[in-house]
Amino acid sequence: MEDNELKDEMLKLDNQLCFAIYACSKEIIKGYRPYLDELGLTYTQYITLLSLWEKDGVTVKELGNKLYLDSGTLTPLLKKLEASNLIERIRDKEDERNVIIKLTEEGKNKKLSAGCIPQKLLENTKLSPEKLFSIRESMKALLESMR
Repeated sequence: MEDNELKDEMLKLDNQLCFAIYACSKEIIKGYRPYLDELGLTYTQYITLLSLWEKDGVTVKELGNKLYLDSGTLTPLLKKLEASNLIERIRDKEDERNVIIKLTEEGKNKKLSAGCIPQKLLENTKLSPEKLFSIRESMKALLESMR
């Protein structure tokens, strides 16, 4: 293959790692939609709650770092979760510049309703748990290498 042919081949959409990841991400998120609709959540609200179920009482900055979300995206998201009575935002008494995000009782209880979602998504992929684990670990390694 000549140099120009190789460059042309490399510029095909189907040969782009970024496009494969982008398209796959969209399909995965679409797969979550029916289950999250039942809970009245968007995908971004869901991953926010996942993070808080793991570790409650974190600052907005910590949460943003964990979720790879900037404050322009996170602030309206948190306002909606607060309006839905799933979280509360509390000024840190020691440093008023920080806002602490805490789950409400309703937010904690939402975890019970969401417990079946990962299994349903696993079943929808028709891939083995081992294959999905391998893909996830590869994606985490790629993410870490790009940070």
